[in-house]
Amino acid sequence: MRRIENAEDIAEGLAWLRAREPRFAEAEAVVAAVPLRRWPDGYGALLRIVAGQQLSVAAADSVWRRLEAAGADTAEGVDALSDAALRACGLSAAKARCARALARAEIDFDALRHADDAAVAARLTAAPGVGPWTASIYMMFCHGRADVFAPGDLALQEAARRLFALDARPSPPRLAALAEAWSPWRAVAARLLWAYYGAIKGREGAAR
Repeated sequence: MRRIENAEDIAEGLAWLRAREPRFAEAEAVVAAVPLRRWPDGYGALLRIVAGQQLSVAAADSVWRRLEAAGADTAEGVDALSDAALRACGLSAAKARCARALARAEIDFDALRHADDAAVAARLTAAPGVGPWTASIYMMFCHGRADVFAPGDLALQEAARRLFALDARPSPPRLAALAEAWSPWRAVAARLLWAYYGAIKGREGAAR
């Protein structure tokens, strides 16, 4: 199982993708960099992903900083806080309930490091509040799995629409099918598409 651990791994994946699909070179030409995006795994990382669902990157980072400051980056820390305190950190009532449920889900995070992708996805999505997107993001950023993708991500869908001149934003099944050609480096393709999305949105914002 290939893991993305450093900038050299990203560079290797990008070179492979450029050779496979020249339009990835076009995407690279407009991004400042393709970030590594690696986090320690465990409960805190999973909660960080759940807390950031449906938020902008800036808003998600702000919520996570408040959770860390309150000691809510561990299962024990979450259990020690009231619902009101969790909401004051920026969690919705539903996300606060999810944080508590995950703290009691008894997920063996150490075992997940060595399981195959399908087993990790199955275990995580069995936990309250964790869907396929969250599981994919966890595997990409916390395990560094090189061939994981998140076709339900709206930014990836929009980036693919723009880069590949699609008639419409691709549905998750269509994007998953398109991404099959990027294996075994789908997680690097995702990082590049996210960077590309940020670049084109930034350019549009500057133009306005």
